[in-house]
Amino acid sequence: MNAISRRRFIGSAAAASAIPLIGTSAHAQTDWPTKPIKIIAGYPAGGQTDLFARTYGEYIRAETGQNVTVENKAGASGSVAAVEAKRAAPDGYTLMFTISTTMIMNRVLIKDIAYDAEKDFILVSIMPAGSLPFVASEKTGAKTLDEFVAYAKKAEKVNIGTYGAGSYAHMAVAEMNKQYGLKMEAVHYRGEAPMWTDLAGGFIDGAHGSYSAALSVLQSGRGHAVAVSRKRMSTLPHVPSFKEQGATSRIFQLTGFQCCAAPAGTPADVIQKLSKLLVAGGKTEKVLKVMKSFGVDDTAMTFEETQRLYKEEAPVWLEAVTSLGLAPS
Repeated sequence: MNAISRRRFIGSAAAASAIPLIGTSAHAQTDWPTKPIKIIAGYPAGGQTDLFARTYGEYIRAETGQNVTVENKAGASGSVAAVEAKRAAPDGYTLMFTISTTMIMNRVLIKDIAYDAEKDFILVSIMPAGSLPFVASEKTGAKTLDEFVAYAKKAEKVNIGTYGAGSYAHMAVAEMNKQYGLKMEAVHYRGEAPMWTDLAGGFIDGAHGSYSAALSVLQSGRGHAVAVSRKRMSTLPHVPSFKEQGATSRIFQLTGFQCCAAPAGTPADVIQKLSKLLVAGGKTEKVLKVMKSFGVDDTAMTFEETQRLYKEEAPVWLEAVTSLGLAPS
């Protein structure tokens, strides 16, 4: 079943990337925008998704002169927002800001999912969400990945915090166990705050999560970042990536992302206008300031770059989350 799902995904993702061009003349132009735009944010107010939606939305308002509102529809890993967004008219006036989990992993993690990310949406732009630090508890004495692995091999039991079953952090723990012959146990939390509190208290040996949530632990010295996913971060320039330290699995190089998506059938020229607005907005001082607060270095991708990345990495994400053997909930 897993192999079939992966083949189906690759084929349908390729088809989805062509949807904006189907039935649209090269000379046809949509007069957009001529009325207010609504952004549905898939996660609660104050988080990265919400702040990206509001900051990019503010830029779109300033550039187009049209009002942009953000509605938070949190729940079920972005599924609540996705179901509402897919029902909207495909005219560019309802957009969704969400994350890679909503667009990729939910099809494995959620039973009887009520939307099809491949058929119901067009990815307008991916905004990389930044590398995630793997933080060792102070009690381990580890300052590098090799030192942490050595600790984990000797310790009787090693618990690693993740921000949820099926999350990237969960995949990373499984991959570390596989590559280094470890038996670390993933401890799943509902959100990052309690996870970092437990790490600071020495109740877990390590944790994998976002830079912004881990910052207080790192500043206090209760935890030390021993590796980061994908590539070095400007906010943690001294911490090498997993790949630099010999962990070469593609899991450690995946791009977790925020994204802007539009209902399938949205005109191609509107998609391109949106993409250009988001790319330009990603270079503004306001957006860059928000990005820096989350340890994000990469700006919004063009439509073409977005399609390429999605096709390349989505099958890897799906294989990784499927291999965890989680029963859909």
